[in-house]
Amino acid sequence: MRRFVPALVVALVSSCIALCVDAAPVSAHAAPTAVRSGWQPRPATYPGTVTQTDLAIPMSDGVVLRGDLELPADANGNAIDRRFPVIVTITAYNKASGSFSGGLTGGSPSYLVQRGYAQLTVDARGTGSSEGQWAAFSKREDQDAGEIVEWAHSRQRPWSNGNIGMSGPSYMGIGQIFAAGARPKGLKAIFPQVPADDVYRDVVASGGQVDVGFIPLWLGLVTGTSVIPPAVAATDPQSGFGALVDHLTAAATFTLPLVLDAMTGGDAAYDGEFYRDRSPERVIDRVQVPTFLVGGEFDIFQRGTPLLFESLQERGVPVKMIIGPWNHLQGSSGEGIGDAGYGSLSELQLRWFDRYVRGTPDPTLDTDIPPVTYYEQGSGEWTHAQRWMGDQHAETFRLSGSAASGGGIGVLTQGRTVDGRAIVPPVPVSGMCTRSTSQWMAGVPSTALADLPCWSNNAPNDKSGVVFQTDPGDTALRLRGPINARLYTSSPSGDGMLSVSVSDVAPDGTVTRLSGGWQVISQRALDQSRSRYLDGRLIQPYHPFTRASKKPLAAGEVAPVDVEVFPTAARIARGHRLRIAIQAFDAPHLLPSAPDLPSSLVPLTVRTGPLWPSVLTIPAVP
Repeated sequence: MRRFVPALVVALVSSCIALCVDAAPVSAHAAPTAVRSGWQPRPATYPGTVTQTDLAIPMSDGVVLRGDLELPADANGNAIDRRFPVIVTITAYNKASGSFSGGLTGGSPSYLVQRGYAQLTVDARGTGSSEGQWAAFSKREDQDAGEIVEWAHSRQRPWSNGNIGMSGPSYMGIGQIFAAGARPKGLKAIFPQVPADDVYRDVVASGGQVDVGFIPLWLGLVTGTSVIPPAVAATDPQSGFGALVDHLTAAATFTLPLVLDAMTGGDAAYDGEFYRDRSPERVIDRVQVPTFLVGGEFDIFQRGTPLLFESLQERGVPVKMIIGPWNHLQGSSGEGIGDAGYGSLSELQLRWFDRYVRGTPDPTLDTDIPPVTYYEQGSGEWTHAQRWMGDQHAETFRLSGSAASGGGIGVLTQGRTVDGRAIVPPVPVSGMCTRSTSQWMAGVPSTALADLPCWSNNAPNDKSGVVFQTDPGDTALRLRGPINARLYTSSPSGDGMLSVSVSDVAPDGTVTRLSGGWQVISQRALDQSRSRYLDGRLIQPYHPFTRASKKPLAAGEVAPVDVEVFPTAARIARGHRLRIAIQAFDAPHLLPSAPDLPSSLVPLTVRTGPLWPSVLTIPAVP
């Protein structure tokens, strides 16, 4: 068994990387893009690049991190002897994996390096070739991020002119927010792709149940790439051996205990200081540098990226956001970002860093690229806005009458309602082979099995729960932003989970899942001060998710449960229907902790009508 577990982790990581290579080609050197103002990316200044590996970067506590430095080079492969602005990327996935990760760690840095930038890619503490023990966005790791930037900013680096930008997706994107929150000297701009805001609500335990889709995959990736013997061992055996021992120790003392604690209902299953320390929302109000965000409508951080944007925009920080029809792998690689009309990922980064790191004037940047660019499901159009939430108004659809699992569709209406009930059966395989499955496994399933119809049609899965839908619309309905489902619910055990999907139903019966949300019934307590309202109606509930806030229903009690449905943008065409489907599980995304599993294996009852006003509230766009 001891031999099997490491082998399984390595196999999992290798499979993920192989899939990324096939699924996420990075077109860093495609033909230049011209945008509407006529702006075009400048050509390469230098014919090549050269890399120095495993530079020692000492931290204030004596731990040595390691970074690879890619510099512009002449035709003979010799580094250009001058100072350049530096782009910093801090990764937990082993910087040596960048050449074969197929976009998992972002676009190729060579594009920027050949245009006069230096690229410094650093292994986070306790990963890759760096010393120390990994503890996933601990405050010490956040401090490291600021110290790395200041190290690169220092005039002691003969290759740095002191002006620093940062880039990278996912973990690397989150690290940028923490680095910028530290306000290090020299940091001028950041470009985070698919970053989180609140890690507990965004991904760890959406709705209060533990994520068993992405989190094990991610922890396996970090652990698997960290136990590869560091290359630095060949030149600095003491540092390399010490780093490997630290990495193995962290797997045994941090990673494994954390997972076991969450799954057995320990403190890691609830929100608290541990997750707040690791959430960018803790520092986002300290970020002052210009920020370009990339998000995905099917990304694991679908909820968080728009919240970061809003926080920055409200404080007047120069910020832009593109949200596309991408899962986590696609958003990380930048695949398809050119469809938004502004150029490839590398071209966008060049324009952003030229403006804010090099200081090159770009008078048409803001007219070319509006603050918000998002892909509208249904219409397939790229649309634009000055704000993520600004021109919307709340529209409420009421659940009416009864519905039955496997058929007997209930009514979703803006008119009068009648009393009814719907029994939601506990089907532990609900959610299998849906957009949710692929989304919460970072896009790997739909990449590996691209031809399965269940990725694009949610109708079979909806039969494992209950469904309410509107009549075919006389006009199109557009929405953008977060959605709330308030469902009056009872449970014989006092607990369970409501898994909600909101979908577009075409005239031919195809059900396109637009977004989803989840809520453990015993965690229904609402923090009104942190919840969002639109026209006086709840649009984005905020639940504490603490051990103290947990309160099962009493016997026979019917209570309103607000389910946060993650934000999206869509157009429900004329003649289509708006649908809400309710299940009791979302596998393999979420799983109750061991103590809560028995109370989740019971049928739930959702009440409707005038006495029990269950509703779906959406942010409608005029």
